[in-house]
Formats: sequence, C-alpha cells, structure tokens
Amino acid sequence: MPLIQVDMFEGRSAELKREFVEGITRETCRVLKCEPGAVQIIMRDVKKSDWASGGVLWSEKK
Repeated sequence: MPLIQVDMFEGRSAELKREFVEGITRETCRVLKCEPGAVQIIMRDVKKSDWASGGVLWSEKK
C-alpha cells in the first residue's frame, strides 16, 4: 500500500486538491501496478509563516 505525504502551502481549493489526488493516484497505479484503493495520500496545509528556505520564511519572501 503506497502512502504519499504532501506538504504544501495552504489556500488551495477542495476542487484543486481533488484533481491533484486523482492524478497522483492514477499515476501511482500506472507505475506501481496497484489498485486505486491501495493508494493513500495525506495532504498537509502549511502556513507560509511556518515554512522557510535558505533561512528565510516564505511569508517574508518578496
């Protein structure tokens, strides 16, 4: 059973997330030769103020 965890910035709509998980599930099944019911996806929305790259918070990037 593949488990895919995705961290991304908050603010995406339910419709966009639905499209994303459908595509990820489809491609996972194609590559790994498994059934859709075997694919588990956990999405976590993260505030830009809680994510940093290169020592700079994304909420402070210009």
